[in-house]
Amino acid sequence: MNLNIDLVHFLVVTIFSFLVGLEVKSYKNQNINPTDENYFFGDVRTYSFVGILGFILFKVDSNLHILYAVGFLSITLLYALLYQKNLQDNKKSILLYMVMLLVYSFGALIQTQALWMTALLYVSIVFILNINQGVEKFTKNININEFQTLSKMILLSAVILPLLPDTKIIPYIPLSPFKIWLAVVVISGISYNGYLLQKYFFPSKGYYLTGIFGGSYSSTATTVVLARKAKQLGGYSVIDAAIISATSVMYLRLIIVALIFNIDIGKNLIFPFVLLSLIGFIISFFYLQHQQKTQEHVAIVDKNPLELKTALLFAFLFVIMIIVTHFVTKHYGTSGLEVLSFMVGFTDIDPFILSVLTGKLPIASTQIIAVIMIAAGSNNLLKAIYALWFGGIKNTYKSAVWIFMLGIVTILWGLYFEHTI
Repeated sequence: MNLNIDLVHFLVVTIFSFLVGLEVKSYKNQNINPTDENYFFGDVRTYSFVGILGFILFKVDSNLHILYAVGFLSITLLYALLYQKNLQDNKKSILLYMVMLLVYSFGALIQTQALWMTALLYVSIVFILNINQGVEKFTKNININEFQTLSKMILLSAVILPLLPDTKIIPYIPLSPFKIWLAVVVISGISYNGYLLQKYFFPSKGYYLTGIFGGSYSSTATTVVLARKAKQLGGYSVIDAAIISATSVMYLRLIIVALIFNIDIGKNLIFPFVLLSLIGFIISFFYLQHQQKTQEHVAIVDKNPLELKTALLFAFLFVIMIIVTHFVTKHYGTSGLEVLSFMVGFTDIDPFILSVLTGKLPIASTQIIAVIMIAAGSNNLLKAIYALWFGGIKNTYKSAVWIFMLGIVTILWGLYFEHTI
């Protein structure tokens, strides 16, 4: 039996409106004092009738929708009278009015759009009404400047990026402006996601998680912060474990980057980097089992890795690295590129690795894999030095030794890979 479509629409609007009324009543009971009963505009039955009214008025005047507009203005006028009284009691919220208008729109929405649109609107209303306390708790820890920076990045990635030409127009640079900025967006996105996980989803959960999530966006910076904490508190096995885990995560991060920009290179890096990461995690777990109890937590610097100036600096370094890499490859061959990869390991390796992955160098894929591994290993040597320098030899020599050894193994593996595969 086929039900009349208007009947189905009417029933859906009535049910959704009734359920929203129940949610508003529940919200009122949880968040509003009983003495503020008149602060809310209507209850379950009111919301049900408002939904039905919107459906009927939109249906009977399906051409001009004048009656529907009159209904909207009438609800607005009634609420304005209530709002005037609320202002006298220093109550300024318009939550009720917004929810009421959304319920009123059910009738028009279901008759002009697919059913899922009305259902999605209902679910959204219920969800937002029920996250009030969670939102308040979440916003207390938010640095508002992060949203400003994120908005800028969204503008650059979602608006400007599609407008950039995807043709090679810059002399001596084998990539288009689109590909250059795409690399910036991808790297910044990976770093930012790790930062958000560390700060908002696992805040103050201990040193070890700090190492893991901090390593997902900057293993070098995380090593420095943890080493300083070790110097402040003294030698703790859990801090050694956290420093080693940050480097272990770095290997996994480089695999993701390689797979995004050059899937063949990425596939070849999976085995060595996963194995090295696994070794690092096993070592870190060993120290984690011998951790000493402390009530303090690592306070990672509240610095957004997605800042616009950081992204622009990365783009500049990326372009420079592309030019330098091509120059070295052309004049000094693979040997020169290996030396360069070792040297850049003592700086930020991301621009160099991306230049190798995207620069279309006249070298074999095995050589590209080798220089990436050499750069990663060299960066480990730098982190070992940082651990000793900022943490003190007595406090961080264990983690520094293991990171240094991982770096040496990574470099030797890269050299062996190039000359034997």
